Formats: sequence, C-alpha cells, structure tokens
Amino acid sequence: MNNKLYVSNLSFSMRDAELQEVFVNFGSVLSAKVVIDRFSGRSKGFGFVEMQTPEEAQKALIALNGTEVAGRVVRVMEANPKPEQQSAEMRAH
Repeated sequence: MNNKLYVSNLSFSMRDAELQEVFVNFGSVLSAKVVIDRFSGRSKGFGFVEMQTPEEAQKALIALNGTEVAGRVVRVMEANPKPEQQSAEMRAH
C-alpha cells in the first residue's frame, strides 16, 4: 500500500484544513487537498490525503471508510497513481 488516499463523498462545504483534521488522529498528515472545480469554485466532493507512512494510511483507511464525516458517509481507498506517473514507471521497467 502507498501512503496516498482517495476520499470520496465529502461534504461540499469541506475544505483542506477540515479534511486534514479528520485524518490527523491516525498519524502524520503530509497533505490534505479537497478538489475544487476551477469554474464554480465549489468542492467536487472528493479529495486526497497523503499520510507519513503506508501503515498510517492503512490505519486511517480501515478506521474511516464507511463512516460519517460532516454529515456524509465517506469512502476512503488507496489512491491510484496519476496517469503520467504510471507512464514514467512503465518506461523505467
């Protein structure tokens, strides 16, 4: 498992700091980013959290997946690498 998590079904009012607050109980949070629509300025309802270690990410995933956060039942899973990262990794092999 890597240390980056994808979090979906977030409240549209949630911001980066609030997302980080939810995950800090499970370890050191390197980054927490709610994805914002560039045209409307509104949250898209999902985000990414990067934990210090894969173990902390696993602990947060197990504890938070399917739980209620800010009035919504969130889904937490391991984030897939960005397509350009996958391509670079394939070229390296």
